[in-house]
Amino acid sequence: MPGENLSRDEAQERAALLSVDGYDVSLDLRSATGDRDDESAPRTFRSVTTIRFRCAEPGATSFADLVAPSVTAVSLNGRDLDPGEVFDGARILLEDLAAENELVVDAQCAYSRTGEGMHRFVDPEDGEVYLYTQYEPADSRRVFANFEQPDLKAPFRFEVRAPEGWVVWSNGVGELTDGVWKFAETKPISTYITAVVAGPYHYVTDSYERVLEDGTRLEIPLGAMCRKGLAPYFDADDVFLVTKQGLDFFHDHFDYPYPFGKYDQAFVPEYNLGAMENPGLVTFREEYIFRGRVTQASYERRANVILHEMAHMWFGDLVTMVWWDDLWLKESFADFMGTFSLAEATRFTNGWVTFANNRKAWAYRADQLPSTHPITADIRDLEDAKLNFDGITYAKGASVLKQLVAYVGRDAFLEGARRYFKRNAYGNTRLGDLLSVLEETSGRDLATWSRAWLETAGVNSLTPQVILSADGRITELSVLQEAAESHPELRPHRVAVGLYRSEAGSLTRYARAEVDVSGPRTVVGELAGSAAPDLVLVNDDDLTYCKIRFDETSLATLRSHLGDLTDPLARALCWSALWNLTRDALMPARDFIDLVLRFAGRESDIGVLQMLHAWADSALTFYAAPEWRETGARLLADGALKELRLAEPGSQHQLTWARFFAAVASSEADLQLLQGLLEGTAKIDGLDVDQELRWTLLEPLAAHGAADESDLAAELARDDTASGKRHQVRCLAARPSAAVKAQAWASVVESDALSNALVEATIAGFTQPSRRELLAPYAATYFAAIERVWAERSIQIGMDVVKGLFPSLQDSPETLDATDAWLAAHESAAPALRRLVLEARDDLARTLRGQTCDRAAAV
Repeated sequence: MPGENLSRDEAQERAALLSVDGYDVSLDLRSATGDRDDESAPRTFRSVTTIRFRCAEPGATSFADLVAPSVTAVSLNGRDLDPGEVFDGARILLEDLAAENELVVDAQCAYSRTGEGMHRFVDPEDGEVYLYTQYEPADSRRVFANFEQPDLKAPFRFEVRAPEGWVVWSNGVGELTDGVWKFAETKPISTYITAVVAGPYHYVTDSYERVLEDGTRLEIPLGAMCRKGLAPYFDADDVFLVTKQGLDFFHDHFDYPYPFGKYDQAFVPEYNLGAMENPGLVTFREEYIFRGRVTQASYERRANVILHEMAHMWFGDLVTMVWWDDLWLKESFADFMGTFSLAEATRFTNGWVTFANNRKAWAYRADQLPSTHPITADIRDLEDAKLNFDGITYAKGASVLKQLVAYVGRDAFLEGARRYFKRNAYGNTRLGDLLSVLEETSGRDLATWSRAWLETAGVNSLTPQVILSADGRITELSVLQEAAESHPELRPHRVAVGLYRSEAGSLTRYARAEVDVSGPRTVVGELAGSAAPDLVLVNDDDLTYCKIRFDETSLATLRSHLGDLTDPLARALCWSALWNLTRDALMPARDFIDLVLRFAGRESDIGVLQMLHAWADSALTFYAAPEWRETGARLLADGALKELRLAEPGSQHQLTWARFFAAVASSEADLQLLQGLLEGTAKIDGLDVDQELRWTLLEPLAAHGAADESDLAAELARDDTASGKRHQVRCLAARPSAAVKAQAWASVVESDALSNALVEATIAGFTQPSRRELLAPYAATYFAAIERVWAERSIQIGMDVVKGLFPSLQDSPETLDATDAWLAAHESAAPALRRLVLEARDDLARTLRGQTCDRAAAV
């Protein structure tokens, strides 16, 4: 897709040439409903765009962006252009530009089924049609003609014609006049954060009020919406509560009033992301509306996402990066500020525990892949940008900002943010713009810090080294720092080192020191003379970004007393460190599983417990020696059932153990229990088997051949909704049949009939690990198909297929060789495609190393 894949060089040339004064966008969405004569052609809508812009070099040539099936008319400065000559399917050629220009483009744009552009969803429950837009990084050009790059900001005026009875929302306040929804002009914003939501949505309102420091009264209208079918489950009050708490927090700390008027939040179907920060109209995946009972971890996750998107109103929307190289200027800050505000302004006071255990695991994995990159990345084009919404840009960047706060101080950091907003409001920035204000407020030279943390890749490991005297006191405690050979940078770390000892059944901290670690070895002089510790925890309180290692005494203590750690953050950090040891083939998978079986039942933090379940499942699926998998599966299932029966009836821990038991159940007795819970013939006191839990229990039954197509059809009849359809599709693809796998493969790889949500569900069912032999024939087929899929399908679907169908369950040297052969034979393939395959190859190599380590444990 060379025309669609805008390069950084092209964007820089265009930004130097053009400046945009404003857009008028008129969309006619009345075609979204009703039957059509030709169902084989894409369903389209009319899009008419007027762009007013200036050109620094009159007479020059440039281009506008538009991805559309057809263009009806193009007019430049009153001169009609031939669409067939100037439009190539992705770009509109603009020649002989004047100093001041007006471009009018009348096009037929296509509704999307992939979650990119103007997504159209038909609710199977009632036949209602719902629309929403999703653009990041560059899909607004699928809805209207524009200059699709973040540094060509402009005000936008939208007007929309919609089917009768619909309501339409956009970034600005709208009103219906003579059958047309007209929206107030926006502030100057980038194309990718404009938005339209339209349909018969269920809509709830509230308001936020605040008296600002200058005495003026700020009032922000609040709205929240979802499909009508989800209205009975929509807890808008809690959404508004977190929203108001977040607005209070950011107004308290940013000293810059929310700049975009209203604040609507739309929970939409078949969404590819968690959420998107469109100013005045944030969009979320509708799975954040809970149809069944969930744990507090789910509410915490939703609250974190709400606050993450709210932080973007300042970091990203008000001030935007020039190009995607500096994506961290919005995503890293939003990830950090989301957890910062979560822990300080809401009921989820343990937000940093979840961050340490969950978000940072994402970063550690991404930062050890061959595709790892500095936080300030080298983004050559839009395909690069799409793939860089990753664990480094989000979670590592947020971790580094937490380290920066420890380095410069909280007050200096927040004052720097305040100056940054005021100086750059409605503009675009680069790395140096932020660092310069932080240097002002902190008095520190951040150039060295930036080179070490923002401009290099890789993760350091920190290991304690303890020397004791004859009487059992610390003579010397050092922190040893190591780096991977491929990324040898040793960074400056501001860390806390905690000393713990075991007394009366508790493992508690009795000494702590903060120290600046630099170079390969740093002595922590403050702890000399302390009593000998049972556990030394480097990076206590999680101030920096590193992999924690343990000395022999500390590791032995954790093997015996991990459950005795009283501090939830310290416990989460130790679990994370043990998981990293497992992934790095330094701890056998069976040892990690044993630790989970012995100590997870004592874990109080429900988010940590859910992460432990996911890790234990991954340890068994990937890192355990194949010959031990059956034994490990039995141990996990027995342990999960034991904890399920011990858990307090009706508690969130009981629900979490029930879901984990279903995930690892495999024996005939296990499956009979799941069947009994579904039918009501088996009971576990306090466990409410609601509709969502029913699907959770059905999936392993389908995967092991204990539930057939008729069972799944009957369940869909009970839950004939969009959510139920996704569950059914996943369960259908999970069935252990060669014919089923062939059908699932064809529906995803050979056809584009499925929506993005059903592609995702089909892949999830297809890749069940219980019957690996059924997937073996698809390893060769995968490598033969992926280049074609990447060329023919949208980038979102291409990513889903390439990542989701990689033969990772065919964990053998032969699969590794096949991957290497494909990479060697396809050196000229799209760089983004090669990156995905390289990442999957690295995961497979890590799997094989883990299995070797685990196998050695049995000797």
